[in-house]
Amino acid sequence: MKKNKYINPYLGGVLLGLVLLASNFISGRGLGASGALKSVVVQGVNIITPDHAENAVFYKEYNDAHKKGPMKSWLVFEMLGVVVGAFVSGALAGRLKFKVEHSPKITSKRRLVFALMGGVLFGFGSQLGRGCTSGSALSGMAVLSVGGIITMAAIFGTGYALAYFFRKNWI
Repeated sequence: MKKNKYINPYLGGVLLGLVLLASNFISGRGLGASGALKSVVVQGVNIITPDHAENAVFYKEYNDAHKKGPMKSWLVFEMLGVVVGAFVSGALAGRLKFKVEHSPKITSKRRLVFALMGGVLFGFGSQLGRGCTSGSALSGMAVLSVGGIITMAAIFGTGYALAYFFRKNWI
């Protein structure tokens, strides 16, 4: 069996730090994924119910802040790059497979349901916290923000505290 070779995690961390530094230097702000999803949702509302988008405060303020349109946000292009880059990387490394990985103790359906629930909860939490882990924790810590440090501690602390209860879904 051929063993897949992955990047050294320490080198990966340094490269992520350099990408974050470049993002701050070039665009004047850090990385973040939830802003891209918000832009896609706002654009969807603009297309499907333009009257609602014009009258609802949230959509109106968001559209006013993004005069060129929500889909012109650099975060949208950042996330497109992440998705395309991950796909190309997986294809070039021979690791691109469409399958659901899970413990033999659970079904693929259960794994997908838990993944979806986790994603929805994380997305909701990112809106409450005004950003995802990339934006709040990594970018916040990069500029030595106390809020970023607290956010990172809360994310990892909560993950560690809850891992015992959810581990049977993965091992």
